[in-house]
Amino acid sequence: MPDTASRTERLTIDVRHREVLAQVLDKWSLSVLNELCERPCRFNALRRAVPEVTQKSLTATLRKLERNGIVERVLLATRPVAVEYRITPLGKTLRGPVDVLLGWSDRYLPEIERARDRFDAPSDGDR
Repeated sequence: MPDTASRTERLTIDVRHREVLAQVLDKWSLSVLNELCERPCRFNALRRAVPEVTQKSLTATLRKLERNGIVERVLLATRPVAVEYRITPLGKTLRGPVDVLLGWSDRYLPEIERARDRFDAPSDGDR
């Protein structure tokens, strides 16, 4: 019988976990977080830093991140009034796990691409 005391407890993944991970690790959030971890940015600076994102998608991404406490929207006392986005202390805690995931994907991307090629290749039954 295995020693249960030395075994790591398995985490339960529920709808709340899936929802937050989907919002934090979605198509544009990683790029936005990467920029904001370096420095606070105004909206247009983020658009320039992530040129593939549309204005609508960037707005939606920033709202999701703000709702989850990952990013904060700060009004700047300038004329005209400007808005700057900043990573929160909670958002900074994502840096380590995201770096681990990116390192994993970087290390195994060639293997993943080979698997995709094998999967996508026509088989004898498809011809």
